[in-house]
Amino acid sequence: MKKMAKPVLSARGEAVARGIVDAAFTVHKALEPGLLERVYEACFCHELGKRKLAYKRQVTVPIQYDGLEFEEGFRIDVLVEEFAICELKAVETMHPVFQAQLMSYMKLADKRLGFLINFHVPLIKQGIKRIVI
Repeated sequence: MKKMAKPVLSARGEAVARGIVDAAFTVHKALEPGLLERVYEACFCHELGKRKLAYKRQVTVPIQYDGLEFEEGFRIDVLVEEFAICELKAVETMHPVFQAQLMSYMKLADKRLGFLINFHVPLIKQGIKRIVI
């Protein structure tokens, strides 16, 4: 059986990924667990901006279905450099549906890089899941 190659990002994609992880580490170190998701989102975006990474918050993406476009699509928490989707959480338990949700968002928005970031963890490295498709 042939082994599947891992998806590879460009050098720019890897630089964006490093900036995202660094921003998450910085916010978590400063604020620690226990706040609402929207607080982490605001501070995370501020840190992205300090790293000269362009971002958009709460991006609405319409859904194409059966030849129609529905505005009742989904909302991306943070879109970084028009390249990476960051789905932010502040929850005690990460459910598998969160990863499935992110992967669906990535496919529907045609983005290859995604991060599921949970700020409600003792160590942020436990709360970051990187997905490349």
